[in-house]
Amino acid sequence: MSFTLAIVGRPNVGKSTLFNRLVGKKLALVDDQPGVTRDLREGDARLFDLRFTVIDTAGLEEITDDSLQGRMRRLTERAVELADICLFLIDGRVGVTPSDEVFAEILRRKSARVILGVNKAEGKAGDAGALEAWSLGLGEPVRLSAEHGEGMDDLYHVLTPLRAEFAAREAEILPETDLDIPEDSEDEDDEESWRPSAAKPLQIAVIGRPNAGKSTLVNRILGEDRMLTGPEAGITRDAISIKAEWQGVPVRIWDTAGMRKKARVVEKVEKLSVADGLRAVRFAEVVVVLLDNAIPFETQDLRIADFAETEGRAVVVAVNKWDLEEERQEKLAELKEMFERLLPQLRGAPLVTVSGRTGRGMDRLHEAILKAHAVWNRRVPTARLNSWLSAMVEAHPPPAPGGHRIKLRYITQAKTRPPGFVIKCSRPDDLPDSYRRYLVNGLRDHFDMPGTPIRLFFRSQGSENPFKERKFHTPSRLRKHVGGKVVKK
Repeated sequence: MSFTLAIVGRPNVGKSTLFNRLVGKKLALVDDQPGVTRDLREGDARLFDLRFTVIDTAGLEEITDDSLQGRMRRLTERAVELADICLFLIDGRVGVTPSDEVFAEILRRKSARVILGVNKAEGKAGDAGALEAWSLGLGEPVRLSAEHGEGMDDLYHVLTPLRAEFAAREAEILPETDLDIPEDSEDEDDEESWRPSAAKPLQIAVIGRPNAGKSTLVNRILGEDRMLTGPEAGITRDAISIKAEWQGVPVRIWDTAGMRKKARVVEKVEKLSVADGLRAVRFAEVVVVLLDNAIPFETQDLRIADFAETEGRAVVVAVNKWDLEEERQEKLAELKEMFERLLPQLRGAPLVTVSGRTGRGMDRLHEAILKAHAVWNRRVPTARLNSWLSAMVEAHPPPAPGGHRIKLRYITQAKTRPPGFVIKCSRPDDLPDSYRRYLVNGLRDHFDMPGTPIRLFFRSQGSENPFKERKFHTPSRLRKHVGGKVVKK
């Protein structure tokens, strides 16, 4: 998804109908009565070969109080700020209204890219409205009929030039992951290929529940107050990336909105913020899961860490507000025990205690992030891997289901970022998960790869006898044909 498009406009101009047309499903309620859409709805849009995220918004009303309409308006304005492009719809049959003129001015202030769409403009019905639309000063209007699918090709031609711009932006900040290693490569770590630089800074996402102190920590890293902070939970609403230099290392830091349990995500804007935070994880190389020392390892913390591991990112766990802890030794031992028990898939990941407010532990956090990034890029020579595999099999042989022992014959590293290994073996489908975990933990311990996700793939070796399928010619002096059979003299 290269960009996000928000559909905005007065109530009942056809925003939800167009949303359904772009996503190819009737996800949004549609009715002739205005105001049916009261919250934000996000979907994956497809327009010919274009793929993007589309947001359906509530109708813009000229109300700014705390009424339902006022809250709907603020929600829509927030969607405008989060979106890359806004498609401002007006009703071609009604023409430009005073409300349209007010909202056009708002969009000019809040969004850098606005496309003006004249909906319900099928046939001659929308001619007058399309001509009036020029008066809004938003460029050439696109005539559409969301209900009948007319004008989709014109919308496509307007969006296509923007695709390259946003694709370039995404390519610039998207880290390289799952890098293939050439076959028979015996090179060890090539630090120069992945060392952070100004062109390719180390990308860090700071994620966690609301009010864990993420923005305070980021400000401490940056050495200045760049993020709005305060005692209220949820001040940060979207993922913000900032380039900086942290103790001599070029970094790009993503400060994300707090992630609460789904049942607590009442505001639709917060749902968008959570999605934005999860997207930030995909743009990161190292994910810092920030815990609140007072309430660590709640269910949502575990889900956040598990999501980062599933996405294949290096993980560092930081426990914030350590300056408020009095029984530090006992608390640290308790945290380590909980971490090992609740997140076995991240066994050995760095656990660092910090204080974003005072700066305590920032050096340890910096060191842990650099080490996690180095391990994420680790390459192990094939010869060392196979020596290790022989020792592991000798210490704990694989099981023998049905009386036939599974044979592990060969291992090689196929990928980095994160490390991925391929083991050639007999009957890979019969290998139990417990033995797979035994091997993953062995790789982690023997090659010093704590915390980083390790991908282990098992492939069938094929026939045990490499000469089984080959045909050999027997010299004539060794054979004699008797009744069609071959016998040796």
